[in-house]
Amino acid sequence: MHAPSPSSSATAPTAGGRARLPVALYALTVGAFGIGTTEFVIMGLLLQVAADLQVGLAAAGLLISGYALGVFVGAPVLTVATGRMPRKAVLVALMLIFTVGNIVCAIAPNYTVLMIARVITSLAHGTFFGVGAVVATGLVPQDRKASAISIMFTGLTVATLLGVPAGAWLGLHFGWRSTFWAVAAIGVIATAVIAALVPRDRGKPEPVALRRELRAVLHPQVLLGLAMTVLGFAGVFTVYTFIQPILTRLSGFGEAAVSPILLVFGGGMILGNLVGGRFADQRLAPALIGTLAALAAVLGVMTFALREPIAAVAFVGLLGVAAFATVPPLQLWVLQKTDAAGQNLASSLNIGAFNLGNALGAWLGGAVIERGPGLGAVTWVAALVTVSGLMLALLAAHLDAKGRARAQRGGEPGAAAACAG
Repeated sequence: MHAPSPSSSATAPTAGGRARLPVALYALTVGAFGIGTTEFVIMGLLLQVAADLQVGLAAAGLLISGYALGVFVGAPVLTVATGRMPRKAVLVALMLIFTVGNIVCAIAPNYTVLMIARVITSLAHGTFFGVGAVVATGLVPQDRKASAISIMFTGLTVATLLGVPAGAWLGLHFGWRSTFWAVAAIGVIATAVIAALVPRDRGKPEPVALRRELRAVLHPQVLLGLAMTVLGFAGVFTVYTFIQPILTRLSGFGEAAVSPILLVFGGGMILGNLVGGRFADQRLAPALIGTLAALAAVLGVMTFALREPIAAVAFVGLLGVAAFATVPPLQLWVLQKTDAAGQNLASSLNIGAFNLGNALGAWLGGAVIERGPGLGAVTWVAALVTVSGLMLALLAAHLDAKGRARAQRGGEPGAAAACAG
């Protein structure tokens, strides 16, 4: 495993005695901001891209699915391929791939090239967040690991708060290609900040056999965590992929209103991400169950709010809170249920699982719109998907409690370690 330098892992105490989070965490946040912007900005450009490239709305939505599937495939492959490289070098290289991919998006002459460019860009995503989450948790004490993850993922939420609405505004006024040029510029800045602020690894990476990594991630609790992530975010993206047509065609807003409303979603994401991190630091299993239950409830009730503009905006904000409150507990669950040998791979696989959920949600939403009951039904369909993730969370918590009880009775050697967290 790669160990951070002693100086990087130390946290300085503040006046109140609470350890100050290291600046390297915020460097990771900048990279997360860039990646989050390029992932989500297409949702505010869907109508413009479809019109310019002369494709249907469902085909334009597949640009989101293609990106997400690229993350799902690229995360484990690149994590294994870069396993012997220093983590800092991996993060810098991934940001370079990200930058080049966005430049190709900006100059893409047709739908096919844009799809290929989106997939190239996506290859950096899963491994960046997977390796970055391991680096982040290695920089802080045990009781702040979920908060460290939430700080890094704040870049993703700020991307939705600022980057996505700004990108939608750029696309509306200067064409959708200008948005990808702006994102490429963010990539250049993020590469420089990570190179300057993330500490070098101490010593050489300790090689880990692929078989050992795979054995670590095949633990039942890890697999349950991955499945929870897929189903939870499939519910989110069944709705969020089509948020622009939902707001314009169901809630009655003009296209110019979409960007300000996305600011509400982004603000909710930031709040939910930070609250989810605090909650998960205190009690992980209840945080997992509670956040997924809240997400399912918001999606279900949202069905009845979309026809009223004020209620629709309020529920867009609540969806942001509920969706990203799940992120720290889902990511920390997978990390804590995996031994040290498999943490890089497990963390990256979970990022891939988020994006597999995104892809499934985008596909499901398109199917509901074009072949099913229509645009107005995507929210309740999404709620049902998230409920299935909640059922898995209840099962995982039950198995975890049984494992702890056996460990306390001394019935299974190593059970305590397997159920840590």
